[in-house]
Amino acid sequence: MQTPAPFWRTKTLATMTVEEWESLCDGCGRCCLVKLEDEDSGAVAYTDVACRLFDAGSCRCADYPNRSEIVEDCVRLTPEAVESIGWLPPTCAYRLVREGKDLPFWHPLVSGTRDTVVSAGISVHGRVAGLESEFGLFELVDHIVNWPARWPRGAKGTQTGARAPVKRARTRAKPGATKPGPADTGA
Repeated sequence: MQTPAPFWRTKTLATMTVEEWESLCDGCGRCCLVKLEDEDSGAVAYTDVACRLFDAGSCRCADYPNRSEIVEDCVRLTPEAVESIGWLPPTCAYRLVREGKDLPFWHPLVSGTRDTVVSAGISVHGRVAGLESEFGLFELVDHIVNWPARWPRGAKGTQTGARAPVKRARTRAKPGATKPGPADTGA
């Protein structure tokens, strides 16, 4: 008897249940890093500074249900937003599913544990310089980093592909975005 394919291979983002949608978030914290946009070019740069609601211990939002009321520019991911947001990290499951790709071996839905997000170097755990409330606007420029926009070495393998060795990498978080959910679509 053949095991059914996992939901992320058979459903679109728009057809997922709230539970499925929320489970796609690997809890890496990359979307919670402050991002700076060049007004002229539109280019987006990540910083290693996290949203004021970021909990460095859990790499999660400290007040996820109320984040949009507390943080004015918090971005709620929806299927429509995932289509239009250009700054989602390349490791983001929402982006991967939208692009028709499989989830990597370290994703909790594949590995069965959130620990692999840290061991694969995806998590911002230990890489956050501080919360945005600790920095002035001009100080953020000194905290621009490129690692959130890249895949860590050895982290691209999928559950069906060859697994590359996983090594611990340092990561830093950035605020400015929040976690997604179909409940946020207003539908």
